[in-house]
Amino acid sequence: MRKIFLGFIVYVLAELALLIVIGQNIGVLNTLLLIVATSIIGIYVVKNKGMNSVQKVKNTIAGGEAPGPALIDTVLNFSGGVLLALPGFLTDLIGLLLLMPFTRKMFQPIFYYWMRKKMKKGQFIIVQK
Repeated sequence: MRKIFLGFIVYVLAELALLIVIGQNIGVLNTLLLIVATSIIGIYVVKNKGMNSVQKVKNTIAGGEAPGPALIDTVLNFSGGVLLALPGFLTDLIGLLLLMPFTRKMFQPIFYYWMRKKMKKGQFIIVQK
């Protein structure tokens, strides 16, 4: 719990420092407009790209295939859109990395590793009907 709390404090301080630096370089109003614009883009991405990804998962399942890669793309797209919608430049950077197809491939092995780890501990269960 201490590691999570410490990580959160470091993240908040880094985000605040980045906001101050960018605000000094491009101006406070431009910084605020940039934050609002990325939030609007993030909401748009979650709505549109998320629905497309969910449809892709449904089509994969309907075709009788395992939805693994399509499902992971959906989760990463949704996570990227949510991070883009949150105010802050670090979250925007990570969100953009999750949304771009060529950089999303870097995050897929991490996500697979995390899922396997959770499944081994019994914290993540897949139910088949």
